[in-house]
Amino acid sequence: DLAELKAALNRAVKWGYASDNPAKGVTLKVDQHHRVRFLTDTENKNLLKALQERDNKKREGRKSGNRFRQERSYELKPEIESYSDYLTPMVLLAMQTGMRRSELFSLTWENVRLKGTLQLTVHAAHAKSGKTRHIPLNTAAVDVLKTWGKQNAQSGLVFPNAGGGQITDIKTAWGNLIKDAKIRDFRFHDLRHDFASRLVMNGVDLYRVKELLGHGSIEITQRYAHLAPHTLAEAVEMLV
Repeated sequence: DLAELKAALNRAVKWGYASDNPAKGVTLKVDQHHRVRFLTDTENKNLLKALQERDNKKREGRKSGNRFRQERSYELKPEIESYSDYLTPMVLLAMQTGMRRSELFSLTWENVRLKGTLQLTVHAAHAKSGKTRHIPLNTAAVDVLKTWGKQNAQSGLVFPNAGGGQITDIKTAWGNLIKDAKIRDFRFHDLRHDFASRLVMNGVDLYRVKELLGHGSIEITQRYAHLAPHTLAEAVEMLV
């Protein structure tokens, strides 16, 4: 509540409705309970299965439609290849990089390196922290981008909308996907939490997780610390 009040008053000052923010400097000592929602193994399998079934359904629909057109001598539409549209590669890339939705929307092929140093670049203009960061690409992310690149010309936006412009919302597509996967209470942004959580649970230290996520301070990354209790146990065991 205090954070929202401060934000509202800051905006009032910016817009000229107030001369200063009387809440500035006011602090509360509270135990922060940040939302950390990640996929269980079963949910992960269900999500990947739902993505595959979605692509298969659209692929079969395109084949059926083309048979209809062929019988009537209409012009055929291109066959659907690996991915039916942007959703599957976008979700898979989010799971392997922890990128924010806005960062994925604005990602361009010129900022993706699939040779030499495998990485993609999120420029400051599109990063919440206001700092440019380079995200290394694992083999799964590289495979996704190479496959998608064959379908989508490797120039301009990586995930353009039907008109070639920037996507602004995927709420409907994401909502239908989660419903089909039978996963409850899971937002697209939670893919970012899933990425960080899996790293921490696999022994990656919080500093490296911070750098990968592009957090402004380690305090933000601390929300995942409880997922690696074994590291604390290992630390005190060194005294024995």
